[in-house]
Amino acid sequence: MKLKRALVFSMLAFTTVVLGAGFAGQASANSLVSTSPVAGSTVTAAPSAITLNTQDVVMDAGNTVTVTDPQGARVDDGTLTVNATTIVAGLKLMTVSGVYTVSYSLLTNNDVPLQGTYTFTFNAPSVISSPTIATPSPSATEAPASTGIGVPVLIVGLIVAVVAVFLFLVYYAWKLIKKK
Repeated sequence: MKLKRALVFSMLAFTTVVLGAGFAGQASANSLVSTSPVAGSTVTAAPSAITLNTQDVVMDAGNTVTVTDPQGARVDDGTLTVNATTIVAGLKLMTVSGVYTVSYSLLTNNDVPLQGTYTFTFNAPSVISSPTIATPSPSATEAPASTGIGVPVLIVGLIVAVVAVFLFLVYYAWKLIKKK
């Protein structure tokens, strides 16, 4: 009876350790990779858009990006374009110098929303011309786009492996008990 109890305890401990180790490294959250205009920078040409680049692919719906001028008035034009990891929010013509605040809430599959704010400074020229287009430029440090299927497949694989090991240990324990 003691052998049976010890085997059951060992199997439960083994299963707990394997499942704990499998799920421990799986938590990863989306993060902001780059912005245009760059967070904390000073620009002298009025951008026509704000560009955010994220680590993970962003869903097409449910995202918000707002830009406010130094007085708190919104200067984004309400348009938002999502292309995998690149989000572009259109801007109205900026004419007021000062600190502009960008607030964002971005959604990815199976992840909590990526939310945050950053600022940049705009020094308005004495003569306002048409805005320049903020085009995202590829960066050598950008992470490759995630398809979002790797983590679920890995979790299912780990669960199948744990169940197989558990069944083998139960069978082995049963054989040992039957011999006695």
